[in-house]
Amino acid sequence: MDLNSASTVVLQVLTQATSQDTAVLKPAEEQLKQWETQPGFYSVLLNIFTNHTLDINVRWLAVLYFKNGIDRYWRRVAPHALSEEEKSTLRAGLITNFNEPINQIATQIAVLIAKVARLDCPRQWPELIPTLIESVKVQDDLRQHRALLTFYHVTKTLASKRLSADRKLFYDLASGIYSFACSLWNHHTDTFLQQVSSGNEAAVLSSLERTLLSLKVLRKLTVNGIVEPHKNMEVMGFLHGIFERLKQFLECSRSIGADNVCRDRLEKTIILFTKVLLDFLDQHPFSFTPLIQRSLEFSVSYVFTEVGEGVTFERFIVQCMNLIKMIVKNYAYKPSKNFEDSSPATLEAHKIKMAFFTYPTLTEICRRLVSHYFLLTEEELTMWEEDPEGFTAEETGGDSWKYSLRPCTEVLFIDIFHEYNQTLTPVLLEMMQTLQGPTNVEDMNALLIKDAVYNAVGLAAYELFDSVDFDQWFKNQLLPELQVIHNRYKPLRRRVIWLIGQWISVRFKSDLRPMLYEAICNLLQDQDLVVRIETATTLKLTVDDFEFRTDQFLPYLETMFTLLFQLLQQVTECDTKMHVLHVLSCVIERVNVQIRPYVGCLVQYLPLLWKQSEEHNMLRCAILTTLIHLVQGLGADSKNLYPFLLPVIQLSTDVSQPPHVYLLEDGLELWLVTLENSPCITPELLRIFQNMSPLLELSSESVRTCFKIINGYIFLSSTEFLQTYAVGLCQSFCELLKEITTDGQVQVLKVVENALKVNPVLGPQMFQPILPCIFRGIIEGERYPVVMSTYLGVMGRVLLQNTSFFSSLLNEMAHKFNQEMDQLLGNMIEMWVDRMDNITQPERRKLSALALLSLLPSDNSVIQDKFCGIINISVEGLHDVMTEDPETGTYKDCMLMSHLEEPKVTEDEEPPTEQDKRKKMLALKDPVHTVSLQQFIYEKLKAQQELLGEQGFQSLMETVDTEIVTQLQEFLQGF
Repeated sequence: MDLNSASTVVLQVLTQATSQDTAVLKPAEEQLKQWETQPGFYSVLLNIFTNHTLDINVRWLAVLYFKNGIDRYWRRVAPHALSEEEKSTLRAGLITNFNEPINQIATQIAVLIAKVARLDCPRQWPELIPTLIESVKVQDDLRQHRALLTFYHVTKTLASKRLSADRKLFYDLASGIYSFACSLWNHHTDTFLQQVSSGNEAAVLSSLERTLLSLKVLRKLTVNGIVEPHKNMEVMGFLHGIFERLKQFLECSRSIGADNVCRDRLEKTIILFTKVLLDFLDQHPFSFTPLIQRSLEFSVSYVFTEVGEGVTFERFIVQCMNLIKMIVKNYAYKPSKNFEDSSPATLEAHKIKMAFFTYPTLTEICRRLVSHYFLLTEEELTMWEEDPEGFTAEETGGDSWKYSLRPCTEVLFIDIFHEYNQTLTPVLLEMMQTLQGPTNVEDMNALLIKDAVYNAVGLAAYELFDSVDFDQWFKNQLLPELQVIHNRYKPLRRRVIWLIGQWISVRFKSDLRPMLYEAICNLLQDQDLVVRIETATTLKLTVDDFEFRTDQFLPYLETMFTLLFQLLQQVTECDTKMHVLHVLSCVIERVNVQIRPYVGCLVQYLPLLWKQSEEHNMLRCAILTTLIHLVQGLGADSKNLYPFLLPVIQLSTDVSQPPHVYLLEDGLELWLVTLENSPCITPELLRIFQNMSPLLELSSESVRTCFKIINGYIFLSSTEFLQTYAVGLCQSFCELLKEITTDGQVQVLKVVENALKVNPVLGPQMFQPILPCIFRGIIEGERYPVVMSTYLGVMGRVLLQNTSFFSSLLNEMAHKFNQEMDQLLGNMIEMWVDRMDNITQPERRKLSALALLSLLPSDNSVIQDKFCGIINISVEGLHDVMTEDPETGTYKDCMLMSHLEEPKVTEDEEPPTEQDKRKKMLALKDPVHTVSLQQFIYEKLKAQQELLGEQGFQSLMETVDTEIVTQLQEFLQGF
């Protein structure tokens, strides 16, 4: 591409590509895509985005195309890779001028230079770093800033490389420029501190921006670029100097008001100081040891004493708390139980920690955390009133402890209390002791202090297990507080019910549960929404607990379920609705069929909620979970939900619908439990199976559930299902068997096995295309035992339950193998006998014995030749299934089942599903469970004897090992 002639054309197309008119935009994008691989295209782009007279949007687009081109075509091995000559020209052009006037474009240029550096620096681009260093020294403000911005992005990118050779290069680079980076940072920092008092806002902001960028460079060099930083005086000097610099910058915040434009940059710089310390501690814990004392002194003084008043801000306090927390919890600083086994470095760090965390220090930290940081603020109380659901969501912020003050203080409290519980337990117990009895509702401060202390007692529940008689405290103190209905007492009602939830799995007598359930019923009717939501959370923790007893809960079930449903209707936020749904699901799951009388209202409401949640897939996931537990609870009655339930399953499992990305896993689970609990097939339920074929093509965890669903249909209505879908299913299975894992093959084969078991006539016909593959696998001795076992299970069903089909299959395979049928049958029996040990399931072992015995009586010489093997397998089968009756001394087949046996369901067990019942009825027809192996062997041997005559039969029996014959005779005594 000739630069002179091409520039005008490319510029014109780029201009068209910025158009809002798709008729102009699309052809332009297509043209640019074609040019991507043309030599010289990126040189043209470079000329365009460095020409400051052109339109900003056009230049921006040119930068983006250039940046994308680096990813695709810069590597030498890439298809259509740029030539070395063009790359050399481009590298030189990129660092000619650092004078880009537009901030956003300057940042993109810095990023793309860093991308090239990642691939070429230092070997192909040795001049990059020296050029950057020279450019950051210039007096021109714009050039200096842009060079510094590029210097940061290059350092950041090179620091992120992880291969050992790349790490070595970065170590070399860092050691070569560290002194310069330090002096650069000190220079800009001093300049900023001098200018703060000048009142020149633009100059202050400019120098602060350079301070921030140079500190970002130093952070990467310090954390990622020095091999043994504790041995480097310059590195340790910089790190020790951070604390003094932090004090200076915090003092600056007094003179820079909250409304000043510099304030945001100043706070970012202060936070960056703390990030340097936190990153260094994370990456080099032992090198950090000399900084432990200083870090703790600094953080504790600013966070837990008056030193920080007027200068600290929330994010800084969070960072200081994270620093304390990381030092307290750091495993590198924890000695082994046997002190002598600990490294000197660990013992040194531990010693510094122990010397710092004295009783007065720990006590002060604990008291300040509880009495200052745990107090609900005016902002929080206002939010409680104005947006109760928003307040609840803030309170349960999950992993937000790293960024938000309240969660961070609570995590720090837990960690410190766990580490120093012997010291802090008496402190917290004393705080509890001073708060006995009711609190004056007019004294809001006293109510908030009590709320804070109760918060601490809940967070430290596991540590206080032996120190607090929670059962007595619950009866004498907490229960009465829940009954105070004054509006000002609502923070305590909410805190007390939360506190009980924290202790429920720690220490709470089972006998007290009814009293708690009574209190929960009352609180679910509280006037305050936050109290009701918190009560619902505690209810979930209570029913989830392993000591939960259904009999204690049932008297309160109707009231609670009704109140929870009312709460679900009242709340409006997606997250809160999800939360209440999870509580309802949990209740339904625990009480199971006992829920049936009370779910009518929920069943009527869920379709409306589903419709309202069309844009909220996570809420729909919660609805699916609720439906799963509802169907399990309703059992066969869940058929009444089908008008709503089946379209939900249809949508959730249709991979052509965008929501399936979120809904598929829960949708498949719902489909499965619907099948398992369905009393009969319906046309609509059968129709949903059209979604299955694309699902089987997904190589994901959900495929296992898909196989369970297929089996569910076979157990539910094998004839209709197989006649409708077996051809397509068989085709999918044939494709799957070519490429799936051993486990996947077994899943496919189990479906075939179940189809043969449920429908011995139709099953073999419908899965006929797969059976030759199974036959071949047996003959050729499939090497995976679990696959071979399943092959033999499938073939055993065909041989035992559909003899005519087996004969036609044997005939077909004889043609394929070009062998006689008898010879092939002999080979199969021989392999079957040889691989009998692959079969571990007793049912399949008995099936194998029955199947091979079904070949008798026979005058076929091949079968008679394998008679010994058949008897060996039969005796093995007898050993597997026969148990001795101690009263009569006779043997009986333990696998035989009768209609009289009704399994007893204990309170802890779930009642049988409709599918369980179907499996039971199927077992009552299955030869494995209806035919006595003992009797079957006797009858087959008797028939063989009658066929051959006494002498011929004796000759046949002589081919069997005498020990096996003796065992056989023992089992057949009495026949």
